[in-house]
Amino acid sequence: MTPHSRRDFLRLTCCSAAAASMISGLSKFSLVSALAQGSSDYKALVCIFLLGGNDSNNMIIPFDSAGYTNYQTIRANLALAKGAVLPLQIGGQADFAFHPNLPELQGLFNTQKSLAVLANVGTLVQPTTRDNYKKYQKLPQNLFSHSDQQEQWQSAQLAGMPNAGWAGKVADRITPVYNGSAQFPPVLSVAGSTIFGTGDVTRPFTMSAGSTPGVQGFDTSAAGQARLVAVQQLLTLDSGISLVEASSTVTGQAIQQGLVLSNALKNIPATQTTFPASNGLASQLKQVAQVIAARSALGVGRQIFFCSLGGFDTHSDQVTSQVGLYTKLSPAMAAFYQATQELGVANNVTTFTLSEFSRTFQPGSNGGTDHAWGGHQLMMGGAVKGNALYGTFPNLALGGPDDTGSNGRWIPSTSVDQYAATLASWFGVSAADLPSIFPNLANFTDTNLGFLS
Repeated sequence: MTPHSRRDFLRLTCCSAAAASMISGLSKFSLVSALAQGSSDYKALVCIFLLGGNDSNNMIIPFDSAGYTNYQTIRANLALAKGAVLPLQIGGQADFAFHPNLPELQGLFNTQKSLAVLANVGTLVQPTTRDNYKKYQKLPQNLFSHSDQQEQWQSAQLAGMPNAGWAGKVADRITPVYNGSAQFPPVLSVAGSTIFGTGDVTRPFTMSAGSTPGVQGFDTSAAGQARLVAVQQLLTLDSGISLVEASSTVTGQAIQQGLVLSNALKNIPATQTTFPASNGLASQLKQVAQVIAARSALGVGRQIFFCSLGGFDTHSDQVTSQVGLYTKLSPAMAAFYQATQELGVANNVTTFTLSEFSRTFQPGSNGGTDHAWGGHQLMMGGAVKGNALYGTFPNLALGGPDDTGSNGRWIPSTSVDQYAATLASWFGVSAADLPSIFPNLANFTDTNLGFLS
């Protein structure tokens, strides 16, 4: 494992500490309005990370007669009734279906045609066969490990400890062109500190969903401004300790960025879009919509957001667990898409899912599944060429050509590098810059999967 330098340590930890100090004393504010104006060239990427390993074998299932029979036979107690699943109409045929608790996503796929599926994507160093896997030929490190695979999905670095995420590196390339004069960073997380948005230069802003950014007591009053000046002076004291001084610098930047965002959001009225209540992901996406609506005041032409939904590590009681999880995912995503329509940026905002791995096709004990590899992901937005399934659906045969062994751990047919590079290209990253962000991209023929216009 590659050791971290002190610089790497600061990059990964200081923003988290600074952001954590800003959580207390925060007040709610209303959703921003569609009247907020922004650059016609504005674009945003919104990541929804499904933490724990989403069993996408039950998110998207075969619906044709032979495919469903095979699915029902192998999945056994985890198989969903054919009469309950939600058919996906592709080219006049319904060969696949969504989980019964994804009706809003079915509507986005079939009717609005703003949702697409990328089949069997995962971490890959190069195109990999069953024989390659058996011989341990150029595989990602620590497959089936939550922490390792989460970092690899977020960084596209498949060996060692990453010191930057692919979204952060994308922001490094994009910021000078589109956000040059902005006083606010291009990456914002409403789901804690992760490697995803940390670049070689970029440090993400982290905030709590549903809260006003900024530190309590630093308002525009004379007393508030006096406190701010005093804190800033303390942070600039020469301690003689480089780690402390670096941390103080980042903390000071985070305080200033919080004030910039808070001021940008002050005068934006509420939208008419209703987000589901008691839904953590919906709250995060509502917060994202607020910040997008303030894009003009922030002076940004490009933004990247990180959200997450946890609970997908379904080693037991998976059928019941997935009902609850998808009941949160589907309406939250649909409400966010509606909000982007109201804001007039539906064609400018692309939302996509990530998850560290899918799960075994063959059920485990206690009504659950074990960690696997390749899985299916969702892409949503006005620029998405929806009502389509991209990539190659795996051969759902235990011990078959797409299985690592005999229990349905599908070998990915599409790499994270290809998936993320397609998003980055749409976002404005040049073809020349892609290899420095996605180190394994050159090993694959298709560097753009074509699901964005």
